[in-house]
Amino acid sequence: MPFDFDEHIDRRGTHSAKWDMLGPFCGIEDDDAIAMWVADMDFRAPPSVTQTLAEEVTRGVHGYYADDSGWRSAITNWMKARHGWEIQPEWLTATAGVLNAIGMILQEFSAPGDSVVMFSPIYPGFTGITKAAGRVPFYSQMNLVQGRYEMDLEALEENLPANASVVLLCSPHNPSGKIWSVEELRALGAFCERHGLLLVSDEIHHDLVFSGARHVPTAIAMPEIADRLITCASATKTFNLAGAHLAETIISDPTLRKRFDGRAAAVGAQHHGLFGMIATEAAYAGGAEWLDALLLYLADNRDHFDKRFAAEIPKARSLSLQSTYLSWVDFSEMGLPPEELRRRCSEVAKVGVNAGTTFGPGGEQFLRFNFALPRAQLDKAIDRLVAAFAE
Repeated sequence: MPFDFDEHIDRRGTHSAKWDMLGPFCGIEDDDAIAMWVADMDFRAPPSVTQTLAEEVTRGVHGYYADDSGWRSAITNWMKARHGWEIQPEWLTATAGVLNAIGMILQEFSAPGDSVVMFSPIYPGFTGITKAAGRVPFYSQMNLVQGRYEMDLEALEENLPANASVVLLCSPHNPSGKIWSVEELRALGAFCERHGLLLVSDEIHHDLVFSGARHVPTAIAMPEIADRLITCASATKTFNLAGAHLAETIISDPTLRKRFDGRAAAVGAQHHGLFGMIATEAAYAGGAEWLDALLLYLADNRDHFDKRFAAEIPKARSLSLQSTYLSWVDFSEMGLPPEELRRRCSEVAKVGVNAGTTFGPGGEQFLRFNFALPRAQLDKAIDRLVAAFAE
């Protein structure tokens, strides 16, 4: 089945955070602005999803959701087929997004004031949810080696706060798109075991992996730490369903799972909306062909973005991207302060991007660009960026 990823869909005025919040968050009020910031895509969801939702809307009665057996089966089948990971249906708990899950994890498995370890530069949501939970982010800054980040566990060993209780891992890594090797995952797992730390592996980008790379679930790489590992995943990034606000935690250890489920019940978070549940089931059950086509389109966009930047903004270096549709670009060779980098994008180019400063230590000279948009729009944005950085 052909899928038209070149189709332009005007999302302005549709309650889109990515497009309707360009003014408040990026300082761009221009109607011709281009959004390359929020991590959702400007493509239609898979037909299996849109058809399922259309049928439900046509039915016209949208009561409470029950019987999640189809949702569980769709996820277990997907994990086995795409990742070689055999999980049991009872290991799954639905949550209102990965950050919702992490918030409950921090409340249940750490104490107020505890340090939460994260490897920077890192997805800003980790910082935000940690602070909101009354915990303290502890950034272990990574080393950039030949265009790829590496965790510095030796430095972390020397500087680990005495009150650290949880490690948050982004796998694949956001913002750089790095795929962690089995050896890296095992080293981190051993570190957590040695220091009595709970490891939370956010694997929401796990399906958006390009040819030549392979995501390995942390649970497969390090099965011996099952009693201190919680995996978070979701169909929302894979199938462009961020508005559904639904994710799944995968916890094989019954003691951990009982505690997490108890926390969810205590805050009334064990029930979920009909539309998100059936959309997720439909995506996992019928979205494989769409995803395969999407990955080819995204890979072409990635290569096009990288080639144009290398040729036309040569002092901006795009890191080699193994996964995600988020290009992490190093502008340090330009010698511009972070605020000037942001200004040239928003005020001159009228392109909304994510400032590297929001990703914690090590991100100051970077910008993050979302290239999950039709090629014509991508070229339009790059044309403007080239002109802005030629000043």
